[in-house]
Order: sequence, then structure tokens, then C-alpha cells
Amino acid sequence: MSATLPMPLPSDADLIPTQRMQWILERLAREDAGLGDPTLLPARQGRELAERTNLRWNSDLPDLSVTEFAVTAAEGHSIPCRLLSPEKADGLILFVHGGGWAFCDMTTHERSARLLALEAGAHVLTFDYRLAPEAPHPAGLMDCRTVWTAVTARRSELAGCSGPQALAGDSAGANLALALLLMIQQQQLPAPDAALLFYGVYDADFETASYLGQKDGPGLTRAKMMRYWDWYAAAPADRSRPLVSPFQATDDALRKLPPMFFNAAAIDPLRSDTENLVGRLRSLGRTDPYTLYPGVVHGFMQMSLELPEARKAAAEAGRAFRQLTGS
Repeated sequence: MSATLPMPLPSDADLIPTQRMQWILERLAREDAGLGDPTLLPARQGRELAERTNLRWNSDLPDLSVTEFAVTAAEGHSIPCRLLSPEKADGLILFVHGGGWAFCDMTTHERSARLLALEAGAHVLTFDYRLAPEAPHPAGLMDCRTVWTAVTARRSELAGCSGPQALAGDSAGANLALALLLMIQQQQLPAPDAALLFYGVYDADFETASYLGQKDGPGLTRAKMMRYWDWYAAAPADRSRPLVSPFQATDDALRKLPPMFFNAAAIDPLRSDTENLVGRLRSLGRTDPYTLYPGVVHGFMQMSLELPEARKAAAEAGRAFRQLTGS
């Protein structure tokens, strides 16, 4: 498997998103032929495969200032953190990476996080939380809480991270970010000014329209998501809890959340998770902005080297950060 895609995208600027996406998917199928499904491997091997294949999306990184440090959790383990700082940054976004609660890390999402920092004009903090199945719920969420409380208490030490604050995340990272918002509300912790949530998983309902319509992918499938859930929160009783499935939160809890921005991919088993949550928020009188990106698959924001829609999504997320926080 090559770490970078070997051929440039066709120069035809008029390709519609579906055509661009199909061309990329065909290339990925050729490159990854014979590698197998990482969710069917032992967790450590699947994780190594997912991280290796994600390297192709993390070259040609935008030039930013990088500060590395670690936060010590109450349980005694160290949580590596990386602060990405564009020039004249104002504000701080805590970004929680996706990967089914089981795969990926700061490095697999490096380019996406850097683009978000540039587009938002803010510092973006990424970190490596504990992963399932070795560390199922609530381990990863507790690491998110640990980092959030640490950085909000130490903002003056973190390269001058003043200004508005937000939580962000993609896929399972969006789940953790939204669960963290609910935990912050429950425990009366310092709250962010906004949240940016990208094609998230918000409930354990595998019978939604998109789970059934996109059950075989391309990319993410219904079966893969079911295996991720089994690793993260196997017990049905756990899956009904709002800190695991944020869609299960009470109306009152959802009403009290800070302003949020959502996006979703049209070709994604998780599309309905976002649509159902946004619909519920609308019914509660909220007006959180939402964008559906046509013609793209789950995880498309990782593909900014090749996919214009990924760059558009980063730009829109950056604008949303400034608009929702008034910065």
C-alpha cells in the first residue's frame, strides 16, 4: 500500500462531486486490494492498518506552529496533545478525531485539523484518547473531559489561546464531542461557546433510512458500524444512555446546548443520525446550521488533498466557528 495516492485527479474542473468521489473510490480499491477489513482483524492489527492507510491523506501539511505537550489523567495515564496555531489565531477549538472509537489518532487527522485551524483562524488542539475495545466507554469520553478541563484551566499558558472556545469532532469524534457537551452541562463545567460536528454517530439505531440504504457502503458499512459499537458499548443498556447515544438526551438537555454546526455526507450510513438529530433540534425551536454534502462518502473531510468538497467543508466549518461565536 502506497502512503500517497500515485495519480492526480483528472484535470476536468467540471466533474460533479459524485464523479470525483467515484474516481477516488476506484483508486482506493486498487491500492487497498487484499488488505482486508480492519474491523474484522484483531483490534491492534486493524488499528495499524487503519493508521497506515490514512497516511495517504496527511501529506503536504499546511504550515502552522505546533506545540506538543501531555495532560495527566486522574487514572495516572498520560494523554498526548498537539496544539496547531496559525498566525494571529483567536480562539481555541478542541478537535476529537474519529475512527469508530477504536482506530486513528492525532496523526491520521493532522491535515484536517490544520485546515480547520486555518479556516477558523483559531488554535486547534488535537489529542490521543484511549481506544476501544481495550478501553471501551467511558474511557475515551473521560479522556476528552480531562483534556477539556485541563486546557480551559490553562489557556493563558497555551500560546495565548484567548477568545472563543469550541468543541469539534468527526464521526465517532463528533459523538464524543456531543457527549462531552452533555457531560459539561450535567457537571456544570466551563462550557464552550459552540460546537462543530462532522458526519457524526449520535444513536445506536441500525434501522434508519441511511443505515438501510447505504448498508454496503462504499467505505463505511452498516456491519462495520455494528462492530464498532460492539467494541465501544456492547451492552444495550449502555447504548440507551445519552453520554453514549446523545440522541437519547432529554429535550431540556438539548435545548440548553450551545450553538452547534452540523454537516453530513450524502453517501453514508450515518447520514440519518445527523438528519434525525437536526430535525429534533428544529422541533425544539433551535436553528443550528446544517449542510449536507452531495456525492461524497463518510470521512470525506479527510480527503482534502484530492477532493474539493473536503476543502469546502473545512472552509464552511471555519466560517461557522466565527459566526456562532461572534468572532
